[in-house]
Amino acid sequence: MKIRVNMNKHLRQVCLTGIAVLLLLFAGSCDTGKLKIYRETRASLYTVVTITIYSDSKHKAEAAINNTFKELDRLGALLNFYSEDSEVSMINRYSGIKPVKVSKDTLDVIGRSLDISKNTDGAFDVTIGAVVKLWDFEKHVVPDEKTIKDKLKLVNYRNILIDRIKSTVFLKKKGMQIDLGGIEKGYAADRAVELLQGNGITAGIIAVGGEVKPFGTKPDGQPWRVGIRNPHFTGKEDEIYAIVNLNDKAISTSGGYEKFFVKDGKLYHHILNPATGYPVHECQSVSIIAKNAPDGYPTGIFVLGPQKGMEVLTKLGLDGVIMDKQGEVYITKGIKDKVDLVK
Repeated sequence: MKIRVNMNKHLRQVCLTGIAVLLLLFAGSCDTGKLKIYRETRASLYTVVTITIYSDSKHKAEAAINNTFKELDRLGALLNFYSEDSEVSMINRYSGIKPVKVSKDTLDVIGRSLDISKNTDGAFDVTIGAVVKLWDFEKHVVPDEKTIKDKLKLVNYRNILIDRIKSTVFLKKKGMQIDLGGIEKGYAADRAVELLQGNGITAGIIAVGGEVKPFGTKPDGQPWRVGIRNPHFTGKEDEIYAIVNLNDKAISTSGGYEKFFVKDGKLYHHILNPATGYPVHECQSVSIIAKNAPDGYPTGIFVLGPQKGMEVLTKLGLDGVIMDKQGEVYITKGIKDKVDLVK
């Protein structure tokens, strides 16, 4: 399904931050009976995380939320690309030298990344780390073409070797670097739900950056309503262009507006093509909906572009909402009756 949208006419302003936009639709619930809503927002996994839950006990809710944030912080420490003490950094440090023994979590995230790389023909590739470090979005640094081409020789997910028996990861080429930033949030969201449910919480919604995962049934029986942020490159974080009604599904969104700069009249954003090392501009925003948190797929589909991206989603049985560079919105058949464009 493809729809032409005039973005100047089809917007609704919501006076909240980007993450809160995703939760505003959840907050307006009807009578919850004995259940009350508890919400906590903190910095974790090097992004903003909001946990919102229903509970009949303040003590139980606070304990569940605190335990979940502790686990998210632990995962962040393992998977941080920029921390010298993380397992990811240790893997990178010994690339081309020897396998590195890691935790099950790190092994599982990397294993999941390899599956996504295969399913997107390498459009999502965590071995792009050496190229990522060339770009500086705070200082507006554009790497020179020769340096990018040199680092691209290190980008190939097929050169990641996992030994699940020994719990080791080995990068075959010296200088290779993996960056799990495009997939770790989804893994963390899944883990957060498991922990909350294990702590007796039966319904709620987790927002880890652009990853949003509802779980359980709302007391009013209505679906979870999650807004997709309008992909303006204006710094605005209070507009949405679509609402997705979810039941037992997670949604993950990637957009170049998350991190970008303009230099010499040209816009550069953080979603890089593993084949070129440069940003891609065929899409403005990609949201993927799946049973488990689909983090990683939005980046891969963003790189593939709307036409190829829709083909891959159909092949994989995933649903998605894609806005291309012209403002056209593509919606997969499986989700089209659950998506409301904001007018």
